[in-house]
Amino acid sequence: MTGALAIGAVSAVLRDLLDNGLVDAPQVGPVKVTAVAPDTIKLDGTQGERRLNLFLYRVTPNQGWRNAALPAYGSNGSRLTNPPLGLDLHFLVTAYGDADFEAEILLGYAMQVLHERPVLDRDSIRSSLGATSLGSAILPPAYLALTASELADQLESVTVTLEPMDTEEMSKLWSAIQTHYRPSSAYVASVVLIQATQPAREALPVLSRGPVDPATRRDRGPTVAPDLLPPLPTITRVFRQGHERQPAMRLGETLVIEGHHLDGASVVIRFRHPLLDSDLTVSVGTNTDRSAVEVALPSGSAADASWPAGIWAVSLDLVRPGETVTRASNAAAMLLAPVPVLAPTMSRAAGTRAVTVTLEVHPDVRGSQRATLAIDGDVAMADPHPTTTDTLTFQFGNIPSGASWLRLTVDGVDSLLVDRDTTPPRFDPTQSVPVPS
Repeated sequence: MTGALAIGAVSAVLRDLLDNGLVDAPQVGPVKVTAVAPDTIKLDGTQGERRLNLFLYRVTPNQGWRNAALPAYGSNGSRLTNPPLGLDLHFLVTAYGDADFEAEILLGYAMQVLHERPVLDRDSIRSSLGATSLGSAILPPAYLALTASELADQLESVTVTLEPMDTEEMSKLWSAIQTHYRPSSAYVASVVLIQATQPAREALPVLSRGPVDPATRRDRGPTVAPDLLPPLPTITRVFRQGHERQPAMRLGETLVIEGHHLDGASVVIRFRHPLLDSDLTVSVGTNTDRSAVEVALPSGSAADASWPAGIWAVSLDLVRPGETVTRASNAAAMLLAPVPVLAPTMSRAAGTRAVTVTLEVHPDVRGSQRATLAIDGDVAMADPHPTTTDTLTFQFGNIPSGASWLRLTVDGVDSLLVDRDTTPPRFDPTQSVPVPS
C-alpha cells in the first residue's frame, strides 16, 4: 500500500510517461510537459512554445474499495485496523500551440502514448520516481519527496482509461478553471490505494472452539442450543422492583435486571456513567434465576457522592454453569432520577416579585451537570455550581403563588413526579410545594 504521496506520485509518473513519449515522436520538436493548473499557464509572449499539460481536476472514491471499512479503534484508543482509501484520479490532458495544427498534433501523440500504456507497470513507476543519473540537485524538493511514495508496491496496478466528456461537462470544467479552452482529453487513473502505517492490534488465530480435553487434546466444538436464544448472558431490560412502569430508579431501591442466561457464579453488576473514570461494581455472588438478577442500589451520603444522577449503562459479568471463563453481557440503559427534598426555601422579592428557590437534592450534583427546576410550567436553570453540591439555587420570575407541582431534572433525567403504577397515571401528591405569595 502507498501513503499520502500516492496522488502526487501518479501525476509525476504520467507526466514522465508523456514526456518520454513525445521525445521519441517525429515531427514534434521541443515540447514542454507540465503538471500545473491551466489558469497558471501564461499564454501571452509564448510564441513558438509548444506545451502539453497534465491537470488533476477531480478525485473520487473507487467503487470497488469504498466498502473496505473505516479505521477502527479499541476501547483504550489503540488502533485496530488500517484499511486502505481507494481513489480514482481524474486528469485533463491539454495541448498548447501557436501555429496551425500544433495543439492537435500534440494531443494526438499524447492520446496515443496513453492508449499504448494503459497500465502503469511497476518498472516504469520505479524508473520515473527513482534517482536520476544527473543527480538530485536538479530536481525540485516536491519531486524528491515522491520517491518515498511506494506506488510501485501497492496491491493493485494503476490503469489509465480514456474518460469521454460531453460538451456540457467540458464547458463546466473550463468555466470553473476560469481560463480559455484549449484542445483537451480526460483520463481516469484507477485505483490508487492510500493506507496508514500506524501500529495496530490484531487478534491471534483461533486454535480451538470451546474447552479442550486434556487427554485427547480435542476441542469441544460448536454447541447446539434447544431454543432460538443466544447462549450468552443477555439483558433485555432493567426496571425498579415493584414499579415496572416507572422510567427511572432512585438510590436505595432494588434494581431488577431481566434477560436470559443470567444464572451463574461470581456475578458482578457493572454500572457505567459518562462522568466517572471507572465502573462502579456490585458483587451478587451466585444467581440461580436464569431470567433475572436483583441488586439493591446503595443509599446514604457516600452513595450520594459516588452515584450521580443521569443515564447509566448496566451490564454484568458471570461464570455460566459448566464453564470456567467469565462471560460479559450486553449493556442496558438505566435512568437514575434525582430526588428533591421537598422542604425548599422559597422567597419572593418585594419589588420584582421574583421567586428564589433553594433546594436540597439527592444525589449530589456535580459541577459539569446541567440541572433545571420546573414549578408547574415555569422552568429555571440552576445557578452556577462549579463544585459538587447537594444544594441548588434557582431564580424564577413572577410565578403564581399557591400549591404547585415541582419537577427536578439533572442531565435529562426527571424526578419521579408522575405515578405510573396507577391507571390512569397521576401526579404524586407528595411532589407539591406551596409557592409564597
